[in-house]
Amino acid sequence: MNAFSETASAEAGSDQREIEFSRFVSQSRQLVDERLGSLLPAESLPPTNVHAAIRWSVFAGGKRFRPLLLLAVGETFGATSDQLVDTACALEMIHTYSLIHDDLPSMDNDDLRRGRATCHIRFGEATAILAGDALQTLAFKTVAETESLDGNKRAELIREIASASGTPFGMVAGQAHDLDAESRDVSPGELEQIHRLKTGALIIAAAKCGAIIANASAAEMSAVTDYAAQLGLLFQITDDLLDVTATAEALGKTPGKDLRSQKATYPAQYGIDATKKHLVDVHEGACAALKRLDRSTSLLQAIADFILKRQT
Repeated sequence: MNAFSETASAEAGSDQREIEFSRFVSQSRQLVDERLGSLLPAESLPPTNVHAAIRWSVFAGGKRFRPLLLLAVGETFGATSDQLVDTACALEMIHTYSLIHDDLPSMDNDDLRRGRATCHIRFGEATAILAGDALQTLAFKTVAETESLDGNKRAELIREIASASGTPFGMVAGQAHDLDAESRDVSPGELEQIHRLKTGALIIAAAKCGAIIANASAAEMSAVTDYAAQLGLLFQITDDLLDVTATAEALGKTPGKDLRSQKATYPAQYGIDATKKHLVDVHEGACAALKRLDRSTSLLQAIADFILKRQT
């Protein structure tokens, strides 16, 4: 999967870069989906309802953004796909488990995800909870059993993913703060913190895991972390905007949920025009972090551009 970095040089036209980036996205998704297919329990294996729910949720579509980012960072620093793919799959399992649980009636209470029924609508609440639980544990099992990495590196990756997934500085903490902020005013700092934890923490983990596997230096890790922090904020602010501007068909989930739930979002806080301007500023921050790397960063730049321009 080195086609992008080899062909999309600084001199290449923007059209060519977009073609090569699309190719990298397609290749990454195929790699991750094939590996997920072998890692996840078969539907025929008891408990069949839980395993069917897992596969329904994991293979419902989605951008595979976190695995893509991990693969891109790892490739940038010279790691191979064989070294990277299992951890990329583990991050997708964590992400999917979080979506299953977020959609539950006790949380965000949504009945549409990635263009079809959410897990609890299709399989019932109890099975959905168990499917999420199973995906979380399988993610750590997958990293722990990655034969292409030594034991110390596996332990470091598990620690990074666990920290980013939980509390007090991870995804679970972000979801708790998000729920607590419903129907009340929040400060700009609190709003950003919610976004950085709920969405950004796992995105930062994806980038850092790619760098860890590739043996990036301390200075490189610092630049990648700063880049990913801006990327995570960029991703969630874009989500906030799409919830206001996109249709259910384009979005793949119920639009307008944030407004109806009185969620703390950037459009609610600042309005659509100011939010769009802030997106540009955050994108520039991500690009600035990349300039600190003495490597080809065309692929990582393309990811930031993709998020800024995405419509779904």
